[in-house]
Amino acid sequence: MTQREDIVSLLSGLYDLHVHVWPDLVERSIDDVTLARQFRDLGWSGFALKSHYFPTVERAKVVSSAVPGVDVVGAVVLNHAVGGLNPVAVDIAGRAGARIVWLPTVDAANESPEKQAARGQSHLPFWARIQAEVRASGIGLALISVWDAEGRFRGDLDQCLDRIRQYDMALATGHLARDEIFAVVRRARELGVQKIIVTHALFPSEALSIEDQVQLAEAGAYIEHCYTTFATGKCDWDALFEAIRAVGPERTLLSTDLGQKSNPSIVDGILDFTSRLLDAGISPEAVRTMWVDNPRKLIGCQV
Repeated sequence: MTQREDIVSLLSGLYDLHVHVWPDLVERSIDDVTLARQFRDLGWSGFALKSHYFPTVERAKVVSSAVPGVDVVGAVVLNHAVGGLNPVAVDIAGRAGARIVWLPTVDAANESPEKQAARGQSHLPFWARIQAEVRASGIGLALISVWDAEGRFRGDLDQCLDRIRQYDMALATGHLARDEIFAVVRRARELGVQKIIVTHALFPSEALSIEDQVQLAEAGAYIEHCYTTFATGKCDWDALFEAIRAVGPERTLLSTDLGQKSNPSIVDGILDFTSRLLDAGISPEAVRTMWVDNPRKLIGCQV
């Protein structure tokens, strides 16, 4: 077999829990049905549809029906488009079968223009233009923090976390800042949330230290690393390898965060990501744990 065939076989049963595909407000390189067909042909199990703006659970069910044998996962991201930290949106998503709830991303206080500038982001994300246009139109709402005006953990976020627990969904921390991530993981565990993902831990808006990642993993979270963070030069590959070795594959989640027209395809990203991990000395068993076993646990599949 070729190296590509070896990797495809190694990843049998894979889920990518973080993709951005068409239809979307931002132009994408592939649509959801075409990606599902690609996964089916490769023997990979499925992917989660992430939209910064729309719940995706109904769409996921349609795509899964259109491409039998592929499990497309629905989700919701708690930005202002769905009412922000809105427990009703979480409840309805849970009733409909969504399996992941992301906390705010594009509307997170940690993604304010001032904080982006302070991080030295010369090339802003594709969605930043949309957020700027919404604010300029006069309908933009205050950016979302996990703290209320008195600096206390927000009651509506407590309600969201309780419904995530109730429907056994996975909680993902979105684009929160470091201290917010720690507070959310701690509170979610107190409320009985079993499945927690620290979203792209080495992405510039999080940039969690190795020590932070280890502590969060020990608290019960899975540490997510996305291909785009490293493929686009936002963080060195060596930092990824160090993080995986420190945290351990049993608490590490791999995904791509791909779908942008300027980046590699999702399938090519998965293959390149895997090849780099193997070349760095990460074992095939560890790779399967991070690409196959852990995502299946997080969305409630039998491994």
